[in-house]
Amino acid sequence: MVDAYSHELSSCGFWPGGGPIDELAFYAYAYPEPKGFKDFPIHPEGAFYQKEMRKFILPDDLFHAAKSPNDFLLSILQSTYKAADLNAKWDRQALERQ
Repeated sequence: MVDAYSHELSSCGFWPGGGPIDELAFYAYAYPEPKGFKDFPIHPEGAFYQKEMRKFILPDDLFHAAKSPNDFLLSILQSTYKAADLNAKWDRQALERQ
């Protein structure tokens, strides 16, 4: 955690419900949150930015109703990473491995 939060990161996970989102959901965020991140067009349809938590949220019921749940989930993970990358101007060649 110390190393991860000493630089920029893109993170995601599963939310069991509670607090401002009282339902099962997937979440994704960037830290530190770059300017423009929360306003970036995120996929899939139904995902939204939750201001209090400062995270994008994808409700679990949308995931289970999707024609291809894995692709549906992957789309929020990829689009939030892209939102962090473009708004923070990350050096993706230095960050990503093939």
